[in-house]
Amino acid sequence: MHKDPIIGIDLGTTNSCAAIVEEGGNVKLIPYKGGEYTIPSIFAIDDKGNELIGYEAKRQWQLNPKNTIYGSKRLVGRPFKSDIVEAMKKVVAYSVRPGKKNDVVLDVGKKEFTLQEISAKILNKIRDVAANYLKTPIKRAVVTVPAYFNDRQRQTVKEAGKLIDLEVVRIINEPTAAALAYGAGKGVTKKVLVYDLGGGTFDVSIIEIRDRVFEVKATGGDVFLGGIDFDNAIIHHVLKDFASKTGIDLATDPVAMQRIKDLAERTKIDLSARDDVQFNIPFITMTSQGQPLNIEMKFTRKMLEQLTNHLVDRTLQMVARVLVDSGLSTKDIDEVLLVGGQTRMPIVQDRLTKFFGKTPSKGVHPDEAVAVGAALYAKSLEDNSSLRLQLLDVIPMAIGLERAGGAFHTVFPRNAPIPNAKQLVATTSMDNQTELAMRIFQGDHEQVVKNDLLGEFTFSGIRPARAGSVQVEITFDVNVEGILTMRARDPATGREMKTTVRVS
Repeated sequence: MHKDPIIGIDLGTTNSCAAIVEEGGNVKLIPYKGGEYTIPSIFAIDDKGNELIGYEAKRQWQLNPKNTIYGSKRLVGRPFKSDIVEAMKKVVAYSVRPGKKNDVVLDVGKKEFTLQEISAKILNKIRDVAANYLKTPIKRAVVTVPAYFNDRQRQTVKEAGKLIDLEVVRIINEPTAAALAYGAGKGVTKKVLVYDLGGGTFDVSIIEIRDRVFEVKATGGDVFLGGIDFDNAIIHHVLKDFASKTGIDLATDPVAMQRIKDLAERTKIDLSARDDVQFNIPFITMTSQGQPLNIEMKFTRKMLEQLTNHLVDRTLQMVARVLVDSGLSTKDIDEVLLVGGQTRMPIVQDRLTKFFGKTPSKGVHPDEAVAVGAALYAKSLEDNSSLRLQLLDVIPMAIGLERAGGAFHTVFPRNAPIPNAKQLVATTSMDNQTELAMRIFQGDHEQVVKNDLLGEFTFSGIRPARAGSVQVEITFDVNVEGILTMRARDPATGREMKTTVRVS
């Protein structure tokens, strides 16, 4: 094997997975010691202070919910004062606090962790499993992210790699990786729609495959919509039912909540194969007189569909928007690819069949396609690779700056192809001005307050002169990974200015 392989890593909200292309060209999923190909994206510290990752963390989750971190990918790159962080605080047992940079920090086992550190722990576990299996150190990887991740969230994944000395050679979007798994090296010419409903995030991308060229026409998604929300719909129903029968609110009991969570996920999975399932948990709590109480219910597939119909509706609204953005109709789509464990739910497949007038393709494995695609792309980046793949991707939401009055001035519109560069010319507004500050946002709202602040860029070293007499030429550069850099120069002298970025 090549002495310094690049592996593909699918760093998921609920589970992670890695793969590599072997010398003969076969893609090999990297197995964990129990023969499993996925590792739960869970980090914990037990009462003895031991760090646990993956299955070891999941096994003790019920008894140690406050020191077990799951679903943290939903918090990555988020400012503490955001609706998403507020929503997460209501459904997790672990402590979510504001960090020093208006980011999020988590308390686990009397220690404080940033989200980069949690992601780094999970990445490191995957890297160790791969290194043990391949019997060679792993220093480089292609890592996937949701297509709908913004610039800050992409930067966080890069930083997580740096913390463990893993070079993230490229970040690629999960639906694009799934399309690679479907079509790379197979001489395919098709327009495919990737419907990726995973544990925590939803993405939809329309991709035109022309043999080894994969061109994303449009993308959309929701980083707060996934399998966890389907579980939460069951949990909410169980809590309401139990409270109506007993007057007891179990939401304040972390251990009871963990037991309900575990059974909710199992119930949801079972209902994909069966029409009804018992939902029984003995000794969930006690009455004030010390009498033990049980949860005894029955769930039918129909009930689950009624509880989660609004979630499926939200995915289809996004599918419709992406079709409009791409200028294509349902008839133009050759295949609908299902990615992510939640797409196993029969109602998801039925609704997509009705929407497109054809059954979705079973051409990729929903849990493994993203890691397989990442590995194929990793192979194409190796120096002597015979597999040359070209990815033409887009930015998922507009990038722009704040105008006077708080309006959003778009520099790159949603679905602008990447890599991409744009120039703007600004002028000084005060006499002898030496600095120019700009707040950069990403999102699709017309008002900046509703978009995500990427950072404040300050350009210093402007020639002191009369107001309006000095021009500053600013270049916005979005690279192939969807990450923004900016630079400025004085067009009269050609001198580059110093750029500092403050992410607030």
